[in-house]
Amino acid sequence: MPYKPKRPCAYPGCGRLSEREQYCAEHQKVMDKQYNQYQRDPKSNKRYGRSWKRIRDRYIKLHPLCEECEKQGKLMPAEEVHHILPLSKGGGNEKSNLMALCKSCHSRITAESGDRWG
Repeated sequence: MPYKPKRPCAYPGCGRLSEREQYCAEHQKVMDKQYNQYQRDPKSNKRYGRSWKRIRDRYIKLHPLCEECEKQGKLMPAEEVHHILPLSKGGGNEKSNLMALCKSCHSRITAESGDRWG
């Protein structure tokens, strides 16, 4: 299957190319840090610490494919772990509340529920 063409990084003044992301790897880290500092609720920063990274890595290892894509008969590698009931609404890190998703499915589900982009 052919790859999508690389796109220029959206960070002002950067001319590097990026395969999947809006930003190159260096600027993606900068933008993630800015999001965590200024847009994300400070309480949620505490919930997504080192212990969450361990839970997420363990879950991805057990569920390497996107669960939404599998329902549609597609095989896509899982890149993110999604809380079915968000932590902000009382959900937890139990396996029954987690889903392994590819970036596009995670973005779509998050946008539909209005959790990140309102």
